[in-house]
Amino acid sequence: MPPYAQAVSSFWKDRLAAGPRASQLPPVQQLLGNLSVPFDLKRTRAQAAMLAGQMTGDGRSVLLIPGLMASEQRMGWLRDILNTAGYDAHDWGMGRNFGPKPDSLDKIDQRVDAIRKRTGAPVTLVGWSLGGLYAREYAKFAAHKVGGVVTMGTPFSGDPRANHAWRLYQLVSGFPVDRPPFPCTREAKPPVPTVALWSQRDGVILPECSRGRSSERDKAIEVDCTHMGFAASPEGIAAVGKALEALRA
Repeated sequence: MPPYAQAVSSFWKDRLAAGPRASQLPPVQQLLGNLSVPFDLKRTRAQAAMLAGQMTGDGRSVLLIPGLMASEQRMGWLRDILNTAGYDAHDWGMGRNFGPKPDSLDKIDQRVDAIRKRTGAPVTLVGWSLGGLYAREYAKFAAHKVGGVVTMGTPFSGDPRANHAWRLYQLVSGFPVDRPPFPCTREAKPPVPTVALWSQRDGVILPECSRGRSSERDKAIEVDCTHMGFAASPEGIAAVGKALEALRA
């Protein structure tokens, strides 16, 4: 085999790895429901002031971590509403999320340290989808710097292939979905308060995988939104406000 052919073969090996078939996937009809995200954003724009007014921010620092292939802009409405409500919300500072890298947790650690320079207080992590996995694993890595974790449609429990996103994850990141590039105990609960937001009509992630078992998180809150709606719809953003309040209790 020519050297270039071997390099190409090696490049695609893990990206196209199939793995065992999941026993259950979200219905395709619910997956297609995620096409409603432009309408979710329109409703959020119209209700932004009301959503902020329904939250009681306490000034705590919040780090928002986007999902796979999402950018900081995708979290913009959530960030702005949290800030208006009295929280100190920050982007993660790494641009678009192209999947985990060996230094992903180190870069999050640098971002958390930069935020903590002003207050010295722990930072609450809010992660959407794959971003929630980063948040949970970072909280195990540096628990003393984390005030709590909120996950939004994050598949931290059960079969890592029980979703419609794992093939895209492998294609983009280059790593098998069950072998991330840093130490990961996906189902183990972080040693900080955790709230899991999940939706019965998620469409991308199987609901039980983002709800988790009682031993894998402290609290689970059901949200009436699609997977894309967690960071875009009024229902998803309001649920983040409820989760942040639950972490105070």
